[in-house]
Amino acid sequence: MSTTLAPVRPPLRIGRHTITSPVVLAPMAGITNRAFRRLCRQYGDEGLAAGGASGATSLYVSEMITSRALVERSAETMRLVEHDPDESPRSIQLYGVDPGTVAAAVRILVTEDRADHIDLNFGCPVPKVTRKGGGAALPWKRDLFRSIVASAVREASPYAVPVTVKMRKGIDAGHLTFVEAGLAAQEEGAAAVTLHGRTAAQAYSGEADWAAIRVLKEAVTEIPVLGNGDIWSADDALEMVQRTGCDGVVVGRGCLGRPWLFTDLAAAFAGTRARVRPSLGEVRATLRRHAEYLVEFHDDELKGCRDIRKHIAWYLKGFPAGSTVRSELALVDSLAALDRLLDRLDPHEP
Repeated sequence: MSTTLAPVRPPLRIGRHTITSPVVLAPMAGITNRAFRRLCRQYGDEGLAAGGASGATSLYVSEMITSRALVERSAETMRLVEHDPDESPRSIQLYGVDPGTVAAAVRILVTEDRADHIDLNFGCPVPKVTRKGGGAALPWKRDLFRSIVASAVREASPYAVPVTVKMRKGIDAGHLTFVEAGLAAQEEGAAAVTLHGRTAAQAYSGEADWAAIRVLKEAVTEIPVLGNGDIWSADDALEMVQRTGCDGVVVGRGCLGRPWLFTDLAAAFAGTRARVRPSLGEVRATLRRHAEYLVEFHDDELKGCRDIRKHIAWYLKGFPAGSTVRSELALVDSLAALDRLLDRLDPHEP
């Protein structure tokens, strides 16, 4: 019996970009740097090939960039907006609370040819951000929200760089903003909107409200609507699009320590049942490759190895690695030390 079915969703179109697999890597602070994006792209390409397709597998978004830091050309920020030479489309997420500063940041990105797509962050639930009226709280200020989106679109449009919006349902159950914000984003020229089906007050607790994604999809009819929240597997993604009618999915925590989820997602949306079931040996090799990419990204072996530490528990989740090895991996300070510890893991464990 053939494992190939009809494609589940047509390619995702965001401005001039056609994304073959309607999947977006969610921006995650300290996670979706150039090293992790490269790893996810490689796995996405495998999934697309399994489905017999080619092109831009998914959209892989940078970690959140602060507009002010970009305008001030902070050395670290300028490093974070760099992409691999073969990364396309180059996607940057911007955060800002002032229309002028956001416009200036977008101007840098488009006039200096640093991005092909810009996403605006209105979804951050961190209290130190929302208390100041930023992130997921900002759409409550309707005029300011419109002004920020409009200023970004105005700067990006002459360069054919689409601007999208990522948001949450609202501040809390009593202050829901997602439908009005989605319509405003559409009116101001956004190329797509993403809804994380939780409020800022929920952070990442409870279940994501997929019904809200359907409500937004029914209201916003001229641009793609993407769904975000509680996608842990390719089957979750297929269920989300079936239940909500959304045009694509945005995946965050589900791919932590599991970049091969992009293989599964690309294959699933191409209509094939192929799924990755990695052995501990394969996970071990992926973890090592990720560490190597991080060393290159930081241009410093110690920094790269310190960075991989936070990923180790995610990679080893569900495997019998042993508490001693796990605790030693959490202190790894060189690739050689990492190799010695990984060699102690049984590669045949399923």
